[in-house]
Amino acid sequence: MAAHTYRALLTRHVLSWAGVAAAARMPVAMAPLALVLLVRERPGGYVLGAELAAVYVVGEVIGAALLGARLRPDRARRHLAGGLGAGAAAFAGLGLLPGAPDLVLGAFAFVAGAAPGASPGGLRTLLTEHVDPGLVTKALSAEATLSYAVWAVAPAAAGGLAFGVAPFAPLLLAAGLMALSVAGLWALPPGWRSDPADRAGVPMLRTLAAAWPVYVSGAAAMSLLALAELVLPALLEQRHLAVGWSGPLLAGYALASAAGSLLYGLRSWPGRLGTQSLVLLLAVAACVAAAGVVPLLGVIAAALFLAGLLQAGLQVTRALGLRAVLPPSALAAGYSMMYSVVGAGYAASASLSGVVLGLATPSTAILAGVLLTLVLTAAAAAGELRLVRAGECAPAER
Repeated sequence: MAAHTYRALLTRHVLSWAGVAAAARMPVAMAPLALVLLVRERPGGYVLGAELAAVYVVGEVIGAALLGARLRPDRARRHLAGGLGAGAAAFAGLGLLPGAPDLVLGAFAFVAGAAPGASPGGLRTLLTEHVDPGLVTKALSAEATLSYAVWAVAPAAAGGLAFGVAPFAPLLLAAGLMALSVAGLWALPPGWRSDPADRAGVPMLRTLAAAWPVYVSGAAAMSLLALAELVLPALLEQRHLAVGWSGPLLAGYALASAAGSLLYGLRSWPGRLGTQSLVLLLAVAACVAAAGVVPLLGVIAAALFLAGLLQAGLQVTRALGLRAVLPPSALAAGYSMMYSVVGAGYAASASLSGVVLGLATPSTAILAGVLLTLVLTAAAAAGELRLVRAGECAPAER
C-alpha cells in the first residue's frame, strides 16, 4: 500500500497539474489590482478601476455558477481550454487596448472573469479524481497551499510590473500565463470517470442545492478574509499605527495560511467535517474580532497570523465537506458553485464594510463584518445539522 504522505504526491500528474493551476490562478489573483493600476492615470481613474474590478468579480461569480454546472466529465479538458483561452484573449484585449472606452474595458473585464469560471472546479476535480483516495485530503491541502502562495505573490507582481514597466504590463502577463495554462492542459488527463446515475435521476441544480450549508459556511469564511484585507489599513490609521504595516501583516496572514494548509493535511483530526468547520469558523472570527478591538500592533499581528493558520484548515474542510455531501458526478459543478458563492461572500462583506466605514470607525466595521459571519455560520450549522439528521451527510472518512 502506498504511504499516504505528501511525498506520495510528487508524481508527474500532480506536478503537471500544479504548473497548470498556478498559471491559471495567477491572472485571477492579479486582476483586481491590475485593473485599478491600468486606468489610475485617467481622470477619475481610481473610481473606474474599482468599477472594472467589481465587473471582473461579478463575471467570476456568474461564470463559475453557470459554466461549472455545464462541465462534462468526458470533455472536461476541451471545456476548460475554451474558457481559459477566452479569458486569455480578454486579458490580452485589456493589455493591448488600455485606452479603449470604458464600456469596452468593462466588457473585456467581464469576459476575463466569466469565461474561465469552470476552471477552479474542473482543475480541482482533475487533481482529486486522479490520485489515490487516501491522498485526497493531502492533495486538497497542497492545492490550498499553492493558492495561498499565488495570492501572496500576485499583488507584488502586478504592482511591480505596473510601476516598473507599464500600466498594461500586468494584463499582458496575465494573458500569457492563462494561454500557457491552456497548453498545459494537454499534459493532464482529458477528464474523469463519472456516472450521472449516481444522482438517482435528480437534476444537477437540485443536487447542488442540497449542499447549501457548505456553500454558506464558505461564504462566511471568505467574508472574514475580506475584512482582513480591506479594513486593515483604515484600522491601523485609527490606532495611530503606520499604515505601511498593512502589507507585512497581510503577507504574514498569507504565509500562515500556506503553512496551515500543509499542517491540516499532516494528520486526521477529530470530529465530523461540519464540526471542524464550525469550530474553525468561530476561532477565525474571534481572531479577526481581536484584531479589531485590541489597539496593539503585536496583538493585531498575532491575531491575523493565527487567523490565517486556521483559515487554511477551514478551506480544506469545506472542499472535503462537498465530497461528503455531493455524488461524484456533481463534484466539479459543486466546487465551481462554491467558488461562485465565496466570491459573493467576499463582495457582500466588502460592501458592508464600505457602508459601515462611511458611518462609523474601522473597528466597528470589523465587528459588523464578524457579526455577519456569525449569522452565516449559524445558518450553515443549522443546515448541516439537518443534513446529518436526515442521513445525507456522513462523518469524515480519511
